[in-house]
Amino acid sequence: MITNSAEETMLIAEKLAKGLKPGDIIALSGDMGSGKTTFTKGIGKGLGVKDSKRINSPTFVLIKEYSGKIPLYHLDLYRLDTLKEIENLAVEEYIYGTGVTVIEWAEKIKCLLPEKRILVKFKVKGGTKREVVIEDFRD
Repeated sequence: MITNSAEETMLIAEKLAKGLKPGDIIALSGDMGSGKTTFTKGIGKGLGVKDSKRINSPTFVLIKEYSGKIPLYHLDLYRLDTLKEIENLAVEEYIYGTGVTVIEWAEKIKCLLPEKRILVKFKVKGGTKREVVIEDFRD
């Protein structure tokens, strides 16, 4: 689907979040600035995270946790280059945790992700226009 604004991208994510359960994993991939963090804000809003607009990319802290109806774990793997660095973060505790885990740059840990996940791919189409492809592999 095509979104024409950050608000539309957030709305898609918010609707998706309504059907999420503890243990669900959303793997995000796309170029820098393609909408991954914006999408995560929408997930947060849909999960009832207070002040979800303040959700930002954990690029420097790598992992952020937010309280909502279901906890939201937000991982950003952009700054990590090797699988060893990623494994040292104990990402499996989040991937197999009790909340919803959103992972930016998830392609870096493809081999660690369970098959049952939601894959969201972003592509910049110019200006604020984005192509968002959602594939649900939970069933």
